[in-house]
Amino acid sequence: MVAGDRLIAMKPLFVVVLISAATCAYAWIASLITGDTSWVDRIWSIVPAIYTWVFAASAGFANARLDVMAGVVTVWGARLTFNFARKGGYSGVEDYRWPVLRASMSTWQFQLFNFFFIVIYQNIILVLIALPAWRAYENRATPFGALDLLLAAAFLACTALETVADQQQWNFQTWKRSEAATGRTPDPQFVQTGLFRASRHPNYFFELAQWWIVFLMGAVAAGSLLQWTVVGALLLSVLFVGSTSFTEKITLSRYPEYANYQRRTSAIVPWFSRSRTDEVETLQFE
Repeated sequence: MVAGDRLIAMKPLFVVVLISAATCAYAWIASLITGDTSWVDRIWSIVPAIYTWVFAASAGFANARLDVMAGVVTVWGARLTFNFARKGGYSGVEDYRWPVLRASMSTWQFQLFNFFFIVIYQNIILVLIALPAWRAYENRATPFGALDLLLAAAFLACTALETVADQQQWNFQTWKRSEAATGRTPDPQFVQTGLFRASRHPNYFFELAQWWIVFLMGAVAAGSLLQWTVVGALLLSVLFVGSTSFTEKITLSRYPEYANYQRRTSAIVPWFSRSRTDEVETLQFE
């Protein structure tokens, strides 16, 4: 790629960086004004779709691979936005984990954490997971083929399964609230059926799978799996693993019986569940 072509290829990336910088400023200032640090959560499902459409638009909406990438990411964003909204995410409800973390830090420590991790680092990840679309833009002469269609279908299948997991969680939480409203103690206290029998966080698994598929779509355009853009999917995976660990510590502090669920069920990757009989036999020998 000659210098002039390289400069042209960089233009949509500059646009994405500018949008990300504006998003960071908005999320940080809003968190200072409201004392609510969930503003990044509220744009999480929106900006990656915007970024992929920036690359598709830069190709004049004439590149099938970029259009498909932007389309499937938009489907991802619409689904996640809907699920976040129905849980009250856009009504000023802060993520329950942030108050727990805030209580363990001094004010200045949490504000540094807010600025560098919640705002800056997470927005960097949101840019990085969309950059396989930039690789596709750089290599837009690569023909769109059957493998692209297969990856798009796999992405949508993961979207459908994540929708199922979220609906199962929603149905359980609705039932749990109704039990509490009538004065009964819900039993069980957390969902363990359906997809949650094979994974404690099946929605996380399918979420991550979608972004690994996006990486593969960019790699197909580039003609090689050896692409630095894999860092987006990698960092997102690390973030989810860390988030899972923190979330489960909170859950375990509320429901000691969650430890039994942890012992018999895979954390993220769906796998065969250990039976309760096997669990009891294991505990007898501990």
